[in-house]
Amino acid sequence: MLFVALAAVLAGPITASAQTKPAVTSLGPDFPKTGIFIGNSFFYYNNGLPGHLSLMEKAADPANKQAYRNTMVTIGGSGCDWHDVEHYLRPNAIGSYSFDDNNNVVFNKLDKLFDVAVMMDCSQCPIHPTLKTVFTDYAKKNSDSVRARGAKPVFFMSWAYADKPEMTAQLAEAYTIAGNANNALVIPAGLAFARAVAKQPELNLYVADKRHPSLAGTYLATCVVFAALTGRSPVGNPYTAGIDVPTATFLQNVAWDTVQEYYAK
Repeated sequence: MLFVALAAVLAGPITASAQTKPAVTSLGPDFPKTGIFIGNSFFYYNNGLPGHLSLMEKAADPANKQAYRNTMVTIGGSGCDWHDVEHYLRPNAIGSYSFDDNNNVVFNKLDKLFDVAVMMDCSQCPIHPTLKTVFTDYAKKNSDSVRARGAKPVFFMSWAYADKPEMTAQLAEAYTIAGNANNALVIPAGLAFARAVAKQPELNLYVADKRHPSLAGTYLATCVVFAALTGRSPVGNPYTAGIDVPTATFLQNVAWDTVQEYYAK
């Protein structure tokens, strides 16, 4: 027993993973360019993950930057059952117009308002004894509503609390199972948090409450979403959200490694 424990220490930190493998590993070859993010404060901290994502997408593809558009519908503390997803995706409503770089109104005349709907439950709902069945039921209900509007459902795997690392594997498993049950892509943000903490524990991905993301945490999650939705590596992307280049590069690499490992056949 002592030998096994010592071997584990010498091998270095072990990052958590989902036991179940994801069935959907890409949204290509027609990768999405527009998305609605439906969730809670994990999305809206630090001026909103979707805004950072748009800037990263445009930096990666400047010739087509007008094609990228992301928005969010968030309620603090919300679970998936708090959101009327079908209502959000009604025609000529959310996302029906935006603004270009010159502040001109752009009316988005599209067959569908969004290519994908990225959805997240409350931070512990998918694994909470009382609420996990609600997560399962609404994962299907909301996925069906998204598909009925011509978009693809995507689940955002959230991260563990800083003081409850055991949540990582539990959330990874719950989201992966839900993704497979609904033929939906799962974005492994939670696994990326665990990997970053294992590799560089001195980098704080959380604010003082040990739940919500610091700017570095939001940037890491953005890099994971970028890699998952576009199929592109975030490594070398010039958009850093104001984070110093070495730290941004570290987070970009963590995100890309996590996505590649999670989606590996």
